[in-house]
Order: sequence, then C-alpha cells, then structure tokens
Amino acid sequence: MELSLTDASGAKKEKITVSAIAFEQEFNEPLVHQVVTAYLSGARTGTKAQKTRAQVSGGGAKPWKQKGTGRARCGSIRSPIWRSGGQTFAAQPRDHSQKVNKKMYRGAMRSILSELNRQDRLIIVDSLEITEPKTKLVKKSLSEYGVDKGALIVVAEWNTNLYLSTRNMSKIDVRLANQIDPTSLLSYDKIVMTVDAIRKIEGELV
Repeated sequence: MELSLTDASGAKKEKITVSAIAFEQEFNEPLVHQVVTAYLSGARTGTKAQKTRAQVSGGGAKPWKQKGTGRARCGSIRSPIWRSGGQTFAAQPRDHSQKVNKKMYRGAMRSILSELNRQDRLIIVDSLEITEPKTKLVKKSLSEYGVDKGALIVVAEWNTNLYLSTRNMSKIDVRLANQIDPTSLLSYDKIVMTVDAIRKIEGELV
C-alpha cells in the first residue's frame, strides 16, 4: 500500500510504499482495549501496605489474666479491635501488571496505526531537521503540516535541537521510533512521523 508524504508546504504530492500488514488492518477494538489496559496497569505502583496484628510491634504478652478481673478477655494489645492494633484485612503490595504476549502487542499497534491512517491523523514527513533550538521554528513547521492541537513527533534518531525546541510546548512530545506505545499513539490528536521512523516501526511490526 502507499502512504502520502507531506512536504514542507503541507501538500501531499509524493507517496511512499509501506506494508499493508502494518498500516492497513481492521481496527480491533477489544484487542486494543486489552493491550492499553494492560499497559496502564503495568504503570501502577501498588505499594500500599498496612500491618496485620502479627506485624505490629508489641502485643506479645497477655494484658491481664483470663478470668477474675471482670474485664473482657484479651490475649494481645495488638488485636484489630484495639486502638493501635493491627489491621484485620491488611492491604499488601500488589503487582498489577498483566501479561501481553508479543503477538497481541504487535496486533494492537498495527490496528492503531491503521486506524490513525484512516482518520488522517498520521502525518508522514521526509525529515524534521531543526538547525537551532527555537520553538517558533517547530511551531511553524507543525502549522504547515496541519497540526493545530497536540502532536506526537516520532523520529528515528534523537535530535537535541528538536527536543529543546518542543520542551516548553505542553501538547507536543518527541519520541524515538522504538519508544512509542499504544497509549502514546492514542493520546495525541496528530502523529507526525519521519520516513525513517516509519521504516523502523514497519520492520518491527511486519
């Protein structure tokens, strides 16, 4: 299949040939939902922890004898019903990550990229060479490409000037081709990719 290449003026004159396996798939919503959910779950820390009656310091000795005092029987001052006692069902650190095999992950990425292309949210450019770290240069280029809200810029090799130029732009992010994920692709209005980045992504998904 062919994808349109956007030039510096915003016109789509040339085309590049890419694999239909990576950029012409039906949108599999259940698969994308499962992979995105698993990705977000893996980002959870799950470090919440409370102490049970066995973990609270103290409480080894019986507070008073079993019978004869007139008070309710008690075996430990760290009983859950006591002040400063342990928690009955104490929360423990959890691993929230979900297993997603490579076939599912690649399938979700193909589905997302194909849908972005169908919705004209995928903008392919020859290159994004920024000679000096100036935000107005990037703003001008993105404006010519039709980016008016937010965008994820995907490049094959790191460009320090590009990163510095976009660092103070709240809705613009720059990533390498091997750093993109389903969540990042779905979080931005437009995805701007260089041809070299497309080739790298295509090589990983085909």
